[in-house]
Amino acid sequence: MHWAEHTARTIIERQPDKEIYVCAAGISPSGPVHIGNFREVVTTYFVARALQDLGKRVRFLFSWDDYDRFRKVPADVDQAFARYIGMSYSAVPAPDGSGTSYAMYFEQQFETMLAAFEITPDYRYQHENYTSGIYAEQIIHAFRQRHAIYDILSEYKTAAGSDAEREAFYPATVYCAVCGTDATTIDAFDEAKATYHYSCHCGYTATVDMRTEHRMKLNWKVDWAMRWAHEGVDFEPGGKDHSAANGSYTVSSRIAQEIFRQPAPLYLPYEFIRLKGETKKMSSSSGGVLTPQDLLHVYPPSLLLFLFAKHRPNHAFHIGLDEDVLRNYSEFERFVSRPTRQSDEIQQSLRWSHHTNAHPVSFTQLTMIGPMVDFDPELIENVFHEIIPTEQIARAHYFVTQWCPERELQINSEPDYELYAQLTETDRDWIQRFVAALREDEDVLNAFYRLTRQSEKKETLRLQKYYATLLYRLTIQKSFGPRIPLLIETIGRGQVCSLLDFSKEMIIEVSRKSADPS
Repeated sequence: MHWAEHTARTIIERQPDKEIYVCAAGISPSGPVHIGNFREVVTTYFVARALQDLGKRVRFLFSWDDYDRFRKVPADVDQAFARYIGMSYSAVPAPDGSGTSYAMYFEQQFETMLAAFEITPDYRYQHENYTSGIYAEQIIHAFRQRHAIYDILSEYKTAAGSDAEREAFYPATVYCAVCGTDATTIDAFDEAKATYHYSCHCGYTATVDMRTEHRMKLNWKVDWAMRWAHEGVDFEPGGKDHSAANGSYTVSSRIAQEIFRQPAPLYLPYEFIRLKGETKKMSSSSGGVLTPQDLLHVYPPSLLLFLFAKHRPNHAFHIGLDEDVLRNYSEFERFVSRPTRQSDEIQQSLRWSHHTNAHPVSFTQLTMIGPMVDFDPELIENVFHEIIPTEQIARAHYFVTQWCPERELQINSEPDYELYAQLTETDRDWIQRFVAALREDEDVLNAFYRLTRQSEKKETLRLQKYYATLLYRLTIQKSFGPRIPLLIETIGRGQVCSLLDFSKEMIIEVSRKSADPS
């Protein structure tokens, strides 16, 4: 059974009579939303799809935690933005000076990207929810229960608390009405009137009616529990660190049950995704992250969805933009071409990936043929005798030029006499016989197999590999390349014959120069 279906069935078992199940995810727009954050969204998406497949109604909520404080300037954002630290993301200007907010700048990027995956959740913008007063009564309730909340939080801290600390504790911070930062202190709370008094480092003080003025944000673990109760959340995934013994989910679950009288949702911890070769987890606030948009330059949305669907959330995996790309493509192409031969889990992952029919040409072959014809779509189609989607050609071009330049195969402009001079008579004879077959218009594959066929299969395979490599070296100066028929088709029989046609005079001259460098 697919992990998402197993999770969905567990959700139903917990509340079998619920009319609409709520699946939630949330991200703070601290910077570009990276591929690690994306795992939270797609994990929720797959569970929601599994619930729907089981005939259940589902709401897929996605919360932008854009009322969180701006705490750190990412490396790739102007460091002058340090003056906004302490303000909410929704109050900080966009890094490109476009006139929108910092939060909206990154939110719009991510939402546009999600649409490419056909993922369309019900978005929640927490700065709107908080400042509109939707949470006012829950916040007042949390303030009235602040000492009980303090006691729960204290159970999960290593440092001992004190009566004074408990008395001064409030489960929220306030954004100052003058300077906009959270450099504030709540000095008093009137439980009967639901008012509080705060002072700010900028010198401003005020008494605020919690039902009419909304500049307050609950602290994270209280906020999470409150929103579970407010939305009636049944499922939400999160990083594995949140489910540690003293992690956010553990603590928020207690607060949800004991303060807000709401059972905690089913929680599915996921492992972090790392860039190949990196040991640190990705962080939007640190900058230099790999985003889903970056991957979409190389992968189609369906393949990326498949990668996340087939890996159980508690399994870590790395994403590299090197030869791993070709391995991922090859696996996906194999599964798509023969879906009914795959396991139930793979078939389910394929269905949820929105895949269509397999591309007629493998991505690996495209990355080898493309550079040889300068990625010209018409020439590529002439080689393969297939219509290739332009976006797939663009992905191959981007991958080769940006991430794997060693695959930029170029056709030799003249015969490689120096290499030919090093060959044995047996090899030279083989080349001449292969050229003769090309000139006689023999089928390329038949000719190649005929000239490498031996009585022992093992020896045949060895010769096929050896002479294929030799043909690559003599025509494109690489030890690898496309299938031999495609190589000949791309270069053209006439030009291949010219590159493999060596005059004795030139060979003697090259040999003489090699023996006498002076």
